Amino acid sequence: MNYLLFDDEVRLRLLPFTHTRPIADIRCGILTMRERWEVLLDAHTGTLTEEYLQELYPQNAGDKNILINGAVFATKELVEAIQLLQPGHTLIHGRTIIAACIDGALPDSGSYMTQLHAMNGSNYRDPIQRIDNLWDIFSLNDMAIREDYALVTENRVSAAIPEGVTVTGKENLFIEEGAIINAGCIINAAIGPVYIGKDAEILEGSIIRGPLALCEHAAIKMGAKIYGATTIGPGCKVGGEISNVVFFANSNKGHDGFLGNAVIGEWCNLGADTNCSNLKNNYDAVKIWDEHQNKLVKTGLTFCGLLMGDHSKCGINTMFNTGTVAAVSCNIYGAGFPDKFIPSFSWGGVEGMVTYSFDKAMDTANRMMGRRKKSLSDAERRMYQYIFEKTAIQRGVFESNNSN
Repeated sequence: MNYLLFDDEVRLRLLPFTHTRPIADIRCGILTMRERWEVLLDAHTGTLTEEYLQELYPQNAGDKNILINGAVFATKELVEAIQLLQPGHTLIHGRTIIAACIDGALPDSGSYMTQLHAMNGSNYRDPIQRIDNLWDIFSLNDMAIREDYALVTENRVSAAIPEGVTVTGKENLFIEEGAIINAGCIINAAIGPVYIGKDAEILEGSIIRGPLALCEHAAIKMGAKIYGATTIGPGCKVGGEISNVVFFANSNKGHDGFLGNAVIGEWCNLGADTNCSNLKNNYDAVKIWDEHQNKLVKTGLTFCGLLMGDHSKCGINTMFNTGTVAAVSCNIYGAGFPDKFIPSFSWGGVEGMVTYSFDKAMDTANRMMGRRKKSLSDAERRMYQYIFEKTAIQRGVFESNNSN
């Protein structure tokens, strides 16, 4: 049996993060959506997504395939129901297609959702959780960390708590082998589990309240204040004050400054003393820019901060308004608050934005990745070239409006 995780229509609401990945590779909790499915299926998965992403995320299809919605949170009960599917049938919950079983050739990548909706469906009656909107990534992170913690620590024993570390709720702290927690740290796991991944490090004097996921090779800098529910993805380095933030992987917020109710993609860097508002002065519900619909949409949330796509960066002392969306490969700097939507490959700040040269953007990406002994593949460069060209009109409108 081959398992493929597919994108449904919601991927358009999850831009800018789905510019550079399928929904299944969004991190929420300790794990990505894909990693959670693979743990519970005990199998590797392929991907059915947009054509320009398929080279990086291959289908790996076979003669008999089960397609699973990458926006849906995996559970043991869902896996059991999916494995009972017969060829030509789907498992549905309301308007959501959870899974489909297909013998033979897969639907065409441009029309697979239409074909899935036309198949015979069986209702799944228990509640499900899924990512429907950008803000769900941090809003559902508390639930996701708690469930992932139970999943990844089941029948396992934590490494010992080092001397000089103060822990409340020791039964809810799990430390992987190779992790380092330095003296003077305070961890409150009584109100939510705290997971410290392999070879991660918490430097001296950090104060942490769960739920927290500190993933493999990630680091919390000295004196940081971390509130739950926060995920610090693999290879990330964070400091300052952080509350309910999801960092995907290999991103840095290494210095003082506040970040709350936010999502930071891969290979981002927030300069020293970057501060991000997550609450409006009038306490009104926050609106954010929907890139696909090209308009502001209501989140229904009082707290919503920065949503930053892959390879975007900001200079020291940058300030972001409540509910700001910075898309892919932006370079933001200067005094004042930049606009609440910054298109992909934009360069500048309040005094004006211009297009970030594609070659220069890729050079910067390679230099940052080189610090972790990685580099852009040819396939990744082709993906970013596609995004650069696809978002050119957005940048043109944005630059025109800001020059008037």
